[in-house]
Amino acid sequence: MSFEELGVSKGIADALRRINVVEPTDVQRESIPIILTGRDAVVRAKTGTGKTIAFLAPSIQLTSKHHEYKQPHILILAPTRELAVQISGVASKITDRRRVVTVYGGASINMQIDTLRRGADIVIGTPGRIIDLIERGALKLGTIEHLIIDEADIMLDMGFIEDMEYIMDRTPGEKQTVMLSATMPKDILEISKKKMRNHQIISVGDSDEITVKSIKHLYSIARGMQKFHMLLAYIDEYKPNKAIIFLQTKREADILHSFLLEQNHDAILLHGGLTQAKRSRSLSSFRQGGRFLIATNVASRGLDISDITDIINFDIPDSPYVYVHRVGRTARMGKNGRAFSIISNEQIGIVKDIEFEARIKMEKIFLDTKKYENIRVELRGGRGFGGGRERSFGRGKSNFDRGRREHGSHTNNRNQNRRRSY
Repeated sequence: MSFEELGVSKGIADALRRINVVEPTDVQRESIPIILTGRDAVVRAKTGTGKTIAFLAPSIQLTSKHHEYKQPHILILAPTRELAVQISGVASKITDRRRVVTVYGGASINMQIDTLRRGADIVIGTPGRIIDLIERGALKLGTIEHLIIDEADIMLDMGFIEDMEYIMDRTPGEKQTVMLSATMPKDILEISKKKMRNHQIISVGDSDEITVKSIKHLYSIARGMQKFHMLLAYIDEYKPNKAIIFLQTKREADILHSFLLEQNHDAILLHGGLTQAKRSRSLSSFRQGGRFLIATNVASRGLDISDITDIINFDIPDSPYVYVHRVGRTARMGKNGRAFSIISNEQIGIVKDIEFEARIKMEKIFLDTKKYENIRVELRGGRGFGGGRERSFGRGKSNFDRGRREHGSHTNNRNQNRRRSY
C-alpha cells in the first residue's frame, strides 16, 4: 500500500520519497487514515517503527488550507531537545511553505521569542520551554488545531505529567490531540480519558510484545572495576559496529568515555551536563561514523539513528520501561540488534523484573576477562579505580536513583523540571 492509498496528498508523498520513505510501515498504515479524519487518537507502537511520519504527514496535510502562518496551528511536545530537533528536521523536509520553529532549554529564549514573532505554523518543543514561552506571552495557543504529544510514556517517566496537562488545558477545546507511546501506562490512559474527545486507541503489533523480536537480549555478571573489563571483553568478542553505552550519571559517563579513549576506542560523549552545541556535535559525529556513544538516559529518548547494532547497559536500569526505551535504539525499522547488560549478583532480580514486564528472555553469557585484569581505570586527578569508589558503579538501586534525579525523573515539581529545560 502506498502513502497515496492511505490518503496522503501527492505533494507530501513526493516529499517523503525525496527522503527515501516510500513504503508505509505498520504504524503509518494504521494511524494515518484515522488521524486524517481529524479524530483524537492514542497510538501505541514499539520504538523505531516510524511514528514520527505517522503523525507529521496527516497533521501537515490537514492544515494545508492555511495560507498565512502567523500563529501556530500544530504544536508538538517532545521530552528532550534531541527528539524535538529530530522531529523538526523531518517536518522541515516534508512541509511546503511552512515555518517550523523548535524551542527548548539550553538555548537563548530571547532568540526563540524573536523567531516566534516572525511567524510559525508548526512549533515543536520541550514542555518546560513551551510553558516559559506561554507565560511570557510569546507563544499563543489559541490557533492550535493539532496537538501532538510524542513519547508520552517518557514524558510521564520524566515527571512531565503536570506540564502536559498544563499545556493541554491552554489549547482550544476544538482541536485534534494525538498521543504516541511505546508503552501504555495507566496514567497515559487516564489523561486521554480526561483530556481527549472520543479518542481511538491504535495498538500496532502484538500488545504483549513491547520490544521488537529482532533484539537479542544478553547479560553478564560483574561489579566494580570488573565491569570495565567485562565491557572490553564484550567489545572484543561481539565486535559491535555501532553502539550506545548507557550509564546512570554524568560523572560515570565521563570516566568511561576517558577510559575507552585510553584503550584506543572511538568514543563520543553525550549527557545533560554538556552544552546544547556540544550535544549536537556529539550526535552529528556519532551519526556520521562514530562507533561508541557514551551516554546517560538523555540518549534513550526517541533518537532515530538507524544503524545502531548494539545497546550496552553498563548500568542496568531497575525500571523495565527505561530498559525498553534504551534497547529501542537498536533493531530499528526491521533490522536485527543486540542488547547487552552488565549486572552485579545483587541485581539478578532486576533481570527477572525486566523479563516479566517486557516479556522477553535475557540470556546469560560468559566472557573471558583475564587479559584485561591488569588494566586500571583512572579517575579524575589520576587516581586509580578501586576500593570504596567501586560503589559509584552500579551496585544496587542507589546508583540508579542518583541518575534518575539527574534527569528529572519521577518528580512532581513542575518548576524544577522546567528549569532543567529538556
